[in-house]
Amino acid sequence: MKRRRSRAWLLVVPFYFYTIVFVILPLAYMVLLSFLQRAEIWGVTKEVTWDNYKNILEPIYLHTFAESLKLALICTALIALLGYPFGYFMAKLSKKWKSRVMILLMIPFWTSALIRMYGWIIIFRSNGLLDRLFMAIHLTEKPLRLLYTYPAVVVGMVYALLPFMILSVYSSVEKMDWSLVDAARDLGASPVYTFFTVTLKLTMPGFLSGIVLTFIPSMGLFFVADILGGNKIVLVGNLIQEQLMKARNWPFAAALSVVLMILTSLMLLLYRKVAGVKELEGLF
Repeated sequence: MKRRRSRAWLLVVPFYFYTIVFVILPLAYMVLLSFLQRAEIWGVTKEVTWDNYKNILEPIYLHTFAESLKLALICTALIALLGYPFGYFMAKLSKKWKSRVMILLMIPFWTSALIRMYGWIIIFRSNGLLDRLFMAIHLTEKPLRLLYTYPAVVVGMVYALLPFMILSVYSSVEKMDWSLVDAARDLGASPVYTFFTVTLKLTMPGFLSGIVLTFIPSMGLFFVADILGGNKIVLVGNLIQEQLMKARNWPFAAALSVVLMILTSLMLLLYRKVAGVKELEGLF
């Protein structure tokens, strides 16, 4: 019995080591750094201050958080409208077609997301593929200014995060008990009423998981806003990058990261409360 316990303890040591070294310590360092003050030339001083968090309350930074939240809500809504029907009907396909569609969904992940975003430049730029298509079918007479616009960023975000919603909904629909749907139909419920009262409720955990997996990253995917939006759209991720790489203000960047982490944690807590599931129990 003692040998079994010792072996079991040895099996969990790598897990605790990884958690402490790569999760707890970096987070603790980031929180500690957010309370320090920027040095005049390079690095930080040992003086503890709340100024980094007070600076976040300035209108320009609050506006950045508001714009990031707005973009995240728009992208999540579009992804939900596109991803839920796709995942739902994908789960109802035959086994052969399920595997084919799954491969088509996974193929983009074989290429770097950064390279795929640059591919959208070819589509959105003046006299690009989209402009030539519109002019060929006589929808437009001259090239449009699609690149470096808000819609271009939204399209890039939706493209990058849509598979997460599809796969979440697909997994939930595939595990659903279809006998409950048949029972509702036998009792006289219409297809629409059955969907909203039975199917949607049974697939709600997967749907909410997809919302979490799309809403949280969309607030920090700064490279999408950089590539497709230029300097016109600044998200929280862009602001953190600028404070780290250009302004060299590490404490303020850490404070921004802590606030963003708190917002995402609140989103996860809301997900647990609404969905009533235990998948994220280990995170809290």
